[in-house]
Amino acid sequence: MAKAAKPAPRKTAAKAANGGKSPPEKAPSISEGKAPGAVNLQVPPPQPGTQPSMRILGQYLKDLSFENPNAPQALAPQQSQPDINIAVNVNARNIAPTDFEVELHLDAKATSEGKVIFASELLYAGVFRMENFPANMLHAAVLIECPRMLFPFARQVLADATRNGGFPPLMLDPIDFAGMYQKRMQQQKSAAQA
Repeated sequence: MAKAAKPAPRKTAAKAANGGKSPPEKAPSISEGKAPGAVNLQVPPPQPGTQPSMRILGQYLKDLSFENPNAPQALAPQQSQPDINIAVNVNARNIAPTDFEVELHLDAKATSEGKVIFASELLYAGVFRMENFPANMLHAAVLIECPRMLFPFARQVLADATRNGGFPPLMLDPIDFAGMYQKRMQQQKSAAQA
C-alpha cells in the first residue's frame, strides 16, 4: 500500500464519544502514487446515451491494529481530556478495466501528559465498479465518492475497537473527501509549477 507523507497538524472534525471537544488532528491527504496506489485512467470510453454507474462489489477490513500500552493505568479516570490525533489517507488502484480497489486508512492516537493512552490503525477497503464515467470525472469519483461510501463502516470498526479497548467509542465526524481531493490537486498543481 502506498502511503502519503504525514501531513502537518491542523484542526478538523473528530470527537471522542464522551463529549470531548474536537481534538487537533493531522490534515488528511489523498495518495495516488505511481505504484500500488495509482489510479489508472485507461478505462473503456463511455457508451453514448448511458449514465455513469458506480457499484460496490465488496468491502472488507484489510488491517486493524489497536494498542493499549499503559493498561490498566490508562483506563483509570483522567483529570483532563486526552489529545486525539487522526490521520486519514485514501489510496486507489485498478484491478480490472472498470474495477478499482479503494483503501481508506485511519490512524488514531490518544495521548495525555506525554503518554500514549491508545493507538489504532485501520485499513478498510472496497472494490468498486465504475462504468460509463468520462475520464475527466473518473479520478474524482474514485477518490471522493468511493471513500465516502466506505467511511461509515470504517468509523464503526474504529469505534468498536476503542470501546473494546476499555475506552469510550471514538466517533469520528464526517470527513470532507471532496475538500481533501481539491486540496491535494492544488498541491500537485503548485508542485508541478514550481
